[in-house]
Amino acid sequence: MDANIEDGGPPVLLLVGSSGGHLAQLLALRPWFEKWHRCWVTFDTPEALSLLDGEDVTPAHHPTTRNLPNLLRNTVLAWRVLRRRRVAAVVTTGAGVAVPFVVLARLRRIPTVYIEVYDRIDTPTLSARLCRPFLSAMLVQWDEQRRHYPEATVVGTLL
Repeated sequence: MDANIEDGGPPVLLLVGSSGGHLAQLLALRPWFEKWHRCWVTFDTPEALSLLDGEDVTPAHHPTTRNLPNLLRNTVLAWRVLRRRRVAAVVTTGAGVAVPFVVLARLRRIPTVYIEVYDRIDTPTLSARLCRPFLSAMLVQWDEQRRHYPEATVVGTLL
């Protein structure tokens, strides 16, 4: 269902993440997000599209790592998605695609939640560091990750 602002549709949960492991960790939240109308933002890779078959997917531009043109494209995409939809919250596991969505959502006073990936225990991810000032909540999967994010809530491993 398209939750378009113009048609007064229901609020949506916006799930944003790169394909691969980031997407797998978001999909692990299925028991929690099943009750929500939702929209996904991820890369249009065959694997991601297969995993999200039947879901409302907005493809993001990739690659994002140190790619300024795609950062700008994804910023325009984030602006359009956040303007056209009634977004209740943005939930992300990163990576680079998350940054413009988190920043613009927070500027629009939309709650933003970042879940740090499970395989980064010793050092924080760049996307988490960039998103951190704009977050409503920071979640981590390991107690050890709180060294980098003392304000974070430990939720346990998703996978």
